Amino acid sequence: MAEAMIPLSIAVLTVSDTRTEETDRSGQALVEHLSEAGHHLVEKRIVPDDVYTIRAVVAQWIADRNVQVVITTGGTGFTGRDSTPEAVSVLLDKHIEGFGERFRQLSGDEIGSSTIQSRCLGGLANATVIFCLPGSTGACRTGWDGILAEQLDSRHKPCNFANLVIPERGQHG
Repeated sequence: MAEAMIPLSIAVLTVSDTRTEETDRSGQALVEHLSEAGHHLVEKRIVPDDVYTIRAVVAQWIADRNVQVVITTGGTGFTGRDSTPEAVSVLLDKHIEGFGERFRQLSGDEIGSSTIQSRCLGGLANATVIFCLPGSTGACRTGWDGILAEQLDSRHKPCNFANLVIPERGQHG
């Protein structure tokens, strides 16, 4: 008998000065992907690209025992107000260096050298895993399909991040 996937509780944050619920295709794509995978959406929010606003929301979710995963979209580039990495990185207990590396590897096959402008990152804080993706819908698809679908699946071997945030497991699985 196949092992059942253990659903995770996920919060999604869209970082944008211009998006609304009606125009937030990237955040909605993440919600659809996580729901189709069998996970639970705890909350979805949109905030402006402001270091302190982003940091406050992510910190609140890190402190909330009902949130096991935070996924952000937007604010990871190099334009003037892109500030998601600066907002989130100081909150992390451990950085997942391989997340950004793997994302850029996958993204490079799609957009070539432009992928070097992605400052996406991942990390762990207070038994919560955090992934910061670029704001394009394509980048969210790449991140989900190429990394997050497996790493948030408790059945993925040899290891996954799901088993680090499931309280009764607390290990790689």
